Amino acid sequence: MRKIKYKKGKKIQPTHLEYTGIHKNQATEMQLFVYDNTTIMECAQIDVAAIKTNIDLNKVNWLNIHGLNDIAIIKSIGDYLSIDNFMMGDILNTTKRTKLEEYHDILFFNIKSLLPAEHNDNINVEQISFLLTNGMLVSFQEKRSDFFTHIRERIKTHSGIVRTRKADYLLYLLLDAVMENFYITIENEEDKVEILVNISKTHSNPSILEQIEKHRDNFNFLKRAIIPLRDSLYSIKSMKDDNVFNTIERENYSFFERLHQKCLELLDQIEYDLSTLESVSNFYFSNQSHKMNEVMKMLTVVSVFFMPLTFIVGVYGMNFENMPELHWKYGYFVILGAMIVLLIVMNIFFKKKKWY
Repeated sequence: MRKIKYKKGKKIQPTHLEYTGIHKNQATEMQLFVYDNTTIMECAQIDVAAIKTNIDLNKVNWLNIHGLNDIAIIKSIGDYLSIDNFMMGDILNTTKRTKLEEYHDILFFNIKSLLPAEHNDNINVEQISFLLTNGMLVSFQEKRSDFFTHIRERIKTHSGIVRTRKADYLLYLLLDAVMENFYITIENEEDKVEILVNISKTHSNPSILEQIEKHRDNFNFLKRAIIPLRDSLYSIKSMKDDNVFNTIERENYSFFERLHQKCLELLDQIEYDLSTLESVSNFYFSNQSHKMNEVMKMLTVVSVFFMPLTFIVGVYGMNFENMPELHWKYGYFVILGAMIVLLIVMNIFFKKKKWY
């Protein structure tokens, strides 16, 4: 069973920040987009000092950070945005579950991105965090990936409405791109389960049961990742009703409601897949029981055939003197013939009864 491993923090001041993920060799790089409906500026490689001079709060600013190993850079971004150290700790602590927090005029979103591993049945996990404030969105990724490549192209080519909207709509697009990975992972798992279903109908190898349990663990892990995301998106919906958080425009709440609906669809699909695996598991045990019953039935039929023969052999093996058949020269052939006739009669009787 896949478990969440919590890394115990050092007993020091809360201002201490430490990256707990597995991508220890990933260099920290930053990319900045500053755009509006008419203009766009892209800085592919940028440092903290250049960020402060290039940001224009009258436009949409998207700062994307790859790699969380350089704590000094991450902390300087947090200081620039006046982010609480506990929130920065959640960005660097990859064992935290998906969560949503409001801190003054900043919205913090933490999400798990899941993708199937290439050469085994495991699932790769990457934590992605977002900080949304007025006119600015900061995304934190553990490693360089192509999750948001199509969004960058839409911004560069002015495709769609992304350049006409503010940073909250960009957050919706990024979350939607991450959620696409859930669909890819579930589809990959379903393809493997379909193959497993077909194999289970013709084979009884115990390794099939191991694979069933492995995929069941994967689906449960997906479920555990999606449920807090569903709850977080529902919280955004509640913000609209409370009307206390102004970073998300009212007309854009409907997009986050769509993401909430996607979570519900994903959870429904996972429940269906889990029930399919349960059916495969039941079929496997039923098939095993059926095969065992067939073997036991055949052994029973054989033992029933030999039971009267054993009785006859036992009777004539007692060697009493007053047994006339023992001294009859045709006695052996008569008893042998009687045994054969008895077997034929029993075979006809069993087949007529359809006992085998």
